[in-house]
Amino acid sequence: MKIKITEGIRKGARAGFLLVLVATLTLELTGLIQYYYSAKGIREEAQKRAESQLETNRTRIMDVVNQTEAAVRNSVWIAQWCLDVPDSLHRVAQRIVEDNPLVIGSTVALVPGYNKRRPLYSPYVCKGPAGLEFKSLATEEYDYPSQEWFSKPLELEQGYWSEPYIDDGGGEVLMTTYSYPIRDKKGQVAAILTADISLDWLTELVGNVKVYPSAFSMVVSRAGQIMVCPVETLIMRTSVTDAVKGMDDSVSLASLNRAMLSGESGNMTIREKGVTSRVFFAPVERTGWSMSIIIPETEIYAGIRKIGQLVMLLQLLGILMIIFIIRYVIMNYISFDKMNKQKERIQNELQVASDIQMAMVPKIFPPFPKRDDLDLSASIVPAKEVGGDLYDFFIRDEKLHFCIGDVSGKGVPASLLMAVTRTQYRTLAAHYDSPAKIVSSINDSMDEINENNMFVTFFCGVLDLKTGHMDYCNAGHNAPYILTDAIRELAVEPNLPLGVLPGINYVEQSVEMKYDDALFLFTDGLNEAENIRHEQFGESGIRAVLHTRRSAQGQMDAMKAAVAAFVGEAEPSDDLTMLFLHYLGK
Repeated sequence: MKIKITEGIRKGARAGFLLVLVATLTLELTGLIQYYYSAKGIREEAQKRAESQLETNRTRIMDVVNQTEAAVRNSVWIAQWCLDVPDSLHRVAQRIVEDNPLVIGSTVALVPGYNKRRPLYSPYVCKGPAGLEFKSLATEEYDYPSQEWFSKPLELEQGYWSEPYIDDGGGEVLMTTYSYPIRDKKGQVAAILTADISLDWLTELVGNVKVYPSAFSMVVSRAGQIMVCPVETLIMRTSVTDAVKGMDDSVSLASLNRAMLSGESGNMTIREKGVTSRVFFAPVERTGWSMSIIIPETEIYAGIRKIGQLVMLLQLLGILMIIFIIRYVIMNYISFDKMNKQKERIQNELQVASDIQMAMVPKIFPPFPKRDDLDLSASIVPAKEVGGDLYDFFIRDEKLHFCIGDVSGKGVPASLLMAVTRTQYRTLAAHYDSPAKIVSSINDSMDEINENNMFVTFFCGVLDLKTGHMDYCNAGHNAPYILTDAIRELAVEPNLPLGVLPGINYVEQSVEMKYDDALFLFTDGLNEAENIRHEQFGESGIRAVLHTRRSAQGQMDAMKAAVAAFVGEAEPSDDLTMLFLHYLGK
């Protein structure tokens, strides 16, 4: 016996050793897989953050570009009108500078020889320390016809953003100019209208990178001139082509520069002085500029290295835990079996609760088969076993009392509040014909029992079946649709839902219903029903079904079929409750 026991222990030890070995290898492989996918996810996250930052910067830059271009284009007609009176051209430039905070200077530069009396004429208006300053750019020192902002739009015959430059003799700051050709009545280019913007805002905007602490940005012009970068001595003094000469990874850097100067977008990896970085770049439309964000990979993967160390520690702990797991497998199985039985019991209880809840609302249709002045149908489809929606109706003294409501929240608490609300409604409606009185009484009584701060959107009405006069009161519920010769929302006072605040004076309203008019009431489970693309059924879906006249039950069936077809395989997110009332009185 002792030998058999020893042999059993040995077999168990071997089996345990093999289990631990397999578990160790599995954990190690799992760790490697997790590391791979974590690194991949972090790369993708870094890319998304960088691309998002680039898009944000691009959007802000394009806002400035669009505003500047609009300021110029909006003044073209004035400049055309002033061509015959050159002395008034400075007012065009003055108007652009005064009306546009982004613009620091503007000129209307005549094409040389266009005006015989003024062979060269370019009145310039700019913002100075003491206010607006007026200058002339038609000087031998400045020679405006040779400036890029003048020659390029004249050559291209379209709007043009100049290369950044320091405007000696003009604005005296680092700027870029948007120029637009002005044609006279004969269609001949007669002048160039400009707007100058300072590039100080660009440095502040692009330089403030929030992607990673060590990340930084660069902006280069269409000619490759560095406009923004952390090293101030390089700005407008060095091109990106000259800057990469002599660097370690000159081949990759040259390829990156070509892509940026070609107006491409994407990302590349570069290595300089032993540091590998990821460069994300994108163009700025119409300006010829290109933006980039440079992020060191050590910073991108800093978190995953700490995670790797933590994973190794967790793997060791996991191996120790495996030794104890075997012991508790059977105990866990027993507990799992108990949980299943408990879950089954809860489901049975919920089913009973659902049956009780559904028994509280009328569900036999047509409800009044002997009456020919009313056609009515209603439906509740809970999103869970029990829900918080309710409807009710009955006839007293030749008046139809009806209501619909939606309790905030779902599950058992909502179903209990639904039951209380429906019971209070029945009790009050049996004595009062005023919807406002009924709603106010329910609201006040809820204050004493509403410890969970839940609320109920509620709509109730009283329809005189002899006259068609209907009184109603709305408590934060969706406005019903009334079907007359057209389909429209019933005018309702929004009021507060029930249970929000006691002592509210709810507003009562009324409407006259005629023969063949109908009323469609619903909870937000209908209009907010979503498909797998998170699109909502909405008002258009409701109106499409109501557009065709049907019996009350036919409308219920058609609406449920339409919602089911729209939602498809998506899980219902809310209870769906509807009530259709068709008045056929004399």
